[in-house]
Amino acid sequence: MAAATIVHDTSEAVELCAPCGLYLKPITKMTISVALPQLKQPGKSISNWEVMERLKGMVQTHQFSTLRISKSTMDFIRFEGEVENKSLVKSFLACLDGKTIKLSGFSDILKVRAAEYKIDFPTRHDWDSFFRDAKDMNETLPGERPDTIHLEGLPCKWFAAKDSGSEKPSEEVLIKVFQNFGEIRNVDIPMLDPYREEMTGRNFHTFSFGGHLNFEAYVQYREYAGFIKAMNALRGMKLMYKGEDGKAVACNIKVSFDSTKHLSDASIKKRQLERQKLQELEKQREEQKRKEKEAEEKQKEEERKQRELEEYERERKREEKLRKREQKQKDREVRRNKKQLEKLQAEEQKKLQEKIKLEERKLLLAQRNLQSIRLIAELLSRAKVTSIFISEANEKRSRTKPFTDLRGSGECCSLTNRFNTSPDLVCYSRHTKEP
Repeated sequence: MAAATIVHDTSEAVELCAPCGLYLKPITKMTISVALPQLKQPGKSISNWEVMERLKGMVQTHQFSTLRISKSTMDFIRFEGEVENKSLVKSFLACLDGKTIKLSGFSDILKVRAAEYKIDFPTRHDWDSFFRDAKDMNETLPGERPDTIHLEGLPCKWFAAKDSGSEKPSEEVLIKVFQNFGEIRNVDIPMLDPYREEMTGRNFHTFSFGGHLNFEAYVQYREYAGFIKAMNALRGMKLMYKGEDGKAVACNIKVSFDSTKHLSDASIKKRQLERQKLQELEKQREEQKRKEKEAEEKQKEEERKQRELEEYERERKREEKLRKREQKQKDREVRRNKKQLEKLQAEEQKKLQEKIKLEERKLLLAQRNLQSIRLIAELLSRAKVTSIFISEANEKRSRTKPFTDLRGSGECCSLTNRFNTSPDLVCYSRHTKEP
């Protein structure tokens, strides 16, 4: 559907549902065709933008609400223009229809034709003849007679429940808006049914060019009079929404009668059966997904446990390797310390042996010195005794007889022999030699 446009003049708006801010505004569109001359010079062309500007200038003080190109060929350019009010359409047509445009650089004149936009809207004859001639319709049954309106291009935000926090349309709001024309028997918004797309293969979520999410809806009236009243009210109208701030926007909607028995009891029952099947299928899919998810989670858990086990094994091997390495380092340290200790003990033992030897030598030398001192003392003592003995003997001899040489006498020799046989002298003679 067309994009929503800002409405500056709301004087012609008709109330649809004031609490919801919805109104109906007449469609004020026109079609403008500009015939193009045959271009005789190659490479020369007519600017669509220039033609559009000339058209805007031809309406004098008035302005188009929108003006766009709907079709462009080598023979003509067709525009679609829209104005604010229905009353302006005739004045615009008077300014445009039958007029000519002279473009700079072109000798030919461009003829302009303008007419009121022909609205594609079904008439009472259309639905009466359709249901009369349809072979598979039973006009005594709801949904198989002219009682259901099919609306397309309704903006979702405009039909969303207030304070709901959602932008999805609400069936309650839809009923509230259209019940002003008569008692409503049933409504249906296909996009609200999560299984509808799968049942019909259609996509009910469509975006308009204005960025609004639009939806389609079916409104079924209990009486034919309500259907007639609603169709007459919607003919030639577009939907307008006025916000709390007073600003208004409008968009075109497509309105037609339902010719597909969409809200007939048989169709509703068929959709319910299909929905039940799809729900069962969805449950099976969810169960299958749940089982697959559980199997996947179980597999992931097993893989996680396996990774943990592998990680634990790697960590254990790493710790074992580190432990062995530390043990080897400790063993090497122990052996190194042992060797150093043995080396130190050997050095200490060697030093002790040398010290013992030195002490033994010192002791031996001290003993020898002591023995030498004792021997010398004994020799001196004996030499003194011998000297005294000799002196006494010489005095005795001098008193008894004249002096004789003792060295030649036998007495002196006997004394000498007695002296030499002393044990101390004998011991000393073994270790020393006399000079």
